[in-house]
Amino acid sequence: MAAAENSQNPEVVAAAENPDGEKEKCYGVALAGKNDCAAGPGTSCAGTSTVDYQGNAWKYVDEGSCLEIETPKGKGSLVPVAA
Repeated sequence: MAAAENSQNPEVVAAAENPDGEKEKCYGVALAGKNDCAAGPGTSCAGTSTVDYQGNAWKYVDEGSCLEIETPKGKGSLVPVAA
């Protein structure tokens, strides 16, 4: 991935800020197929989200950063986001 793309990707930016610190589940920030788990009924977990920023799919991010992550669909959430 190019550096310019990384600066635009909220999950990459969050991971870069605290690579070895505590993590939290953040819903609605993962790109399609890049979630860590919980992507809804009929999915098998990691990598199964079907759209970017899917509200019921989460990604591990640095603790305390989830609510600050901005996506085209709004901010990250500590709980699943209704579609």
